[in-house]
Amino acid sequence: MFLKSIDTSGLTKDAKTLFNIFDSVVQEIGVEYIVQLIIDNVSAYKKAGKKLQQKYGTLFWSHCAAHCIDLMLENIANPKWFPLVDEAIKKAKKITKFIYNHGVVLDLMRQDFTNGRELCRPAITRFATNFLSL
Repeated sequence: MFLKSIDTSGLTKDAKTLFNIFDSVVQEIGVEYIVQLIIDNVSAYKKAGKKLQQKYGTLFWSHCAAHCIDLMLENIANPKWFPLVDEAIKKAKKITKFIYNHGVVLDLMRQDFTNGRELCRPAITRFATNFLSL
C-alpha cells in the first residue's frame, strides 16, 4: 500500500541519509505494521536496508524487481556484448521517431495497425521501453 512520498532531490543519497529517511517512516507508521521494504538495487540503499533490518529484527527488505530487470535489460542492450540487440533497438527508435514525425503515417498506423493505441516510445531512464518498442 502506498502511504507517502518524500522529495529527496536536494539530498545526498548515501546510506546514512537513506537510513534516516526510511527509519523516520518506519517510526511514523510503526514497525509492527511493516513487514517489508522494497528498495532500489544500489549499494547505498542496500546498506540502509541492512541497517534497518538490524535495528528492527522483524523488518525485511528486498530489491525492487523492476529495477533489477531494468539493470539486466541495460546489460542486454550493451553494444559491446550484444551488438545485434543494440542495432535492433536503434532501428526501432528510428522507425518510432519517423512515425511520430509524419502525421499521415501516424494516422495510418493508428487506423490500420494499432486500433488507436500508441506505440511505446523509448524513455531515457528505463531500458525496458527500448525492448517494448521492438
